[in-house]
Amino acid sequence: MTDHLTDTAADAAGPDDAAAAEPAATVEDLDTAGTVADAGTGPEPLPETFGDFGVRQEIVDALAAEGIVHPFPIQAMTLPVALSGQDIIGQAKTGTGKTLGFGIPVVQRVTGRGDAGWAGLKKPGAPQALIVVPTRELAVQVGQDLAAAARIRDARVATIYGGRAYEPQIEELQRGVEVVVGTPGRLIDLNRQRHLDLSAVRAVVLDEADEMLDLGFLPDVEKLLAAVPEVRQTMLFSATMPGPVVAMARRYMTKPMHIRASSPDEGATKKDIRQVVYRAHHLDKDEVVARILQAEGRGRTIVFTKTKRAAAKLADELIGRGFAAAPLHGDLGQGAREQALRAFRNNKVDVLVATDVAARGIDVEDVTHVINFQCPEDEKTYLHRTGRTGRAGNKGTAITFVDWDDVPRWRLIDKALELGVPEPVETYSSSEHLYTDLDIPRGTKGRLPRSKRTHAGLDAEVLEDLGEPGSRGGPAGGRGGSRGGRDEPRGGGRGARDGSRGGGRDRSGGERRREDRRGAGAPSGREDAPERTGDGPARETTVERAGEGSTRRRRRRRGGRSGSGAPQGGGDAAPQGGAAAE
Repeated sequence: MTDHLTDTAADAAGPDDAAAAEPAATVEDLDTAGTVADAGTGPEPLPETFGDFGVRQEIVDALAAEGIVHPFPIQAMTLPVALSGQDIIGQAKTGTGKTLGFGIPVVQRVTGRGDAGWAGLKKPGAPQALIVVPTRELAVQVGQDLAAAARIRDARVATIYGGRAYEPQIEELQRGVEVVVGTPGRLIDLNRQRHLDLSAVRAVVLDEADEMLDLGFLPDVEKLLAAVPEVRQTMLFSATMPGPVVAMARRYMTKPMHIRASSPDEGATKKDIRQVVYRAHHLDKDEVVARILQAEGRGRTIVFTKTKRAAAKLADELIGRGFAAAPLHGDLGQGAREQALRAFRNNKVDVLVATDVAARGIDVEDVTHVINFQCPEDEKTYLHRTGRTGRAGNKGTAITFVDWDDVPRWRLIDKALELGVPEPVETYSSSEHLYTDLDIPRGTKGRLPRSKRTHAGLDAEVLEDLGEPGSRGGPAGGRGGSRGGRDEPRGGGRGARDGSRGGGRDRSGGERRREDRRGAGAPSGREDAPERTGDGPARETTVERAGEGSTRRRRRRRGGRSGSGAPQGGGDAAPQGGAAAE
């Protein structure tokens, strides 16, 4: 589906995001069907209703039932173009409302079982629309949004991703669906196994294409594009437009309209986020966080940590102090990750302690505070984290802790973003300015009073048994890692395939088992290792400690195995040949 490409006219302004990986290749390299449509990201929705754009009444009613009546700017700009069947490049960040911008046209244009054209379909029940997203959590979120829009209309939406058992997903596809939302690896697996028929697909959406590039999924995405019919509508959405993403658009899209959701301060920190930076001592951070979490007006809060171990440790510490907190990191099984996110969205917990990798693509409303427990690696990470608050016209607060050793790095971030705080103020839990800066009541201590413990907590949210490959027996094993995450990032910037039985194994299960063998409380030797982002190969050394599992390791080295000679735990066997890609 390659078309002749020429440079566009000067009025087709290209993206101005400083994060573009290859400035030489820009959106201007594409033939566009019109000038760039600049949607803006103002907090106030436009006065039109979805019905004004010709959206089917069943979809309008379904959205109204969810409290969604007026479109946001990116939706108002996208809907007329998408409903006409034209290809679209949408440049918009998470939180701008882009999901319904492509979701409504997809739900409208498929032929449902109650539609007049159902009997004329060549393959009734085969997917007519394919939406590809980079992460499991985003797949769940997009799937839920589309299912809500399609609730009254008879259009079935299937969510396909790794970390879950194959069988329920295969059965759902066999029953018939109109829309499939999924992650690249699992989609490819089911397509190769001939459980996912892509021959009837008429619309393809690539959501957060730059994230898929970062995770190394673009080759898989191109395989999926090659498997669908050439005559189709293609919509690509991305916060930035790096060269490889532009190159892929050139190969697979036909005269796309470029729609950009921008604002005067795009690429910089938002003006409606109050930003506070402290130089804090690592031994006092837990106490400082506990007091910040008791600030006046604090709602949902995300605390970002650099490592999985730090996320788990801090979440346990906060729970012990009476806060309704939940961890979210790569060592958790898919069931435990979804449990934490549901509890956070349902307000059963109001503090989510997450790593950057685990939190990719998550869009949760009404986050009032973001806390960087450690200094971010660079300005892009800082913007990504702090951008989780202050959305849709709401005010937000971002607090960053900078260790003494991280001050030079922070100065670079401060200079790049022009924050004006090159020297963070030294701050302790007893510092007077901590209370005045963040509206913390006088006399607040490091434990939440029992009278204020009003949230149900993580255990109040059901931990589903997802039949995860390699999990330890249903719900009890849900918090352990799952094997074979083909969704997970590959070493060197390529993502391990989600749920592939022959692909790289999820490091989380093996790592947890190694820690279990050391005995309770034994150091892992990995505390300072950041969670993998797929940007480079992981070369890690696990420090062996004396513990209950040490003799078993020596016995294995002699070639002996317990029992009948089969590895204990079946799918729980630890990865061989070093640490596998997460």
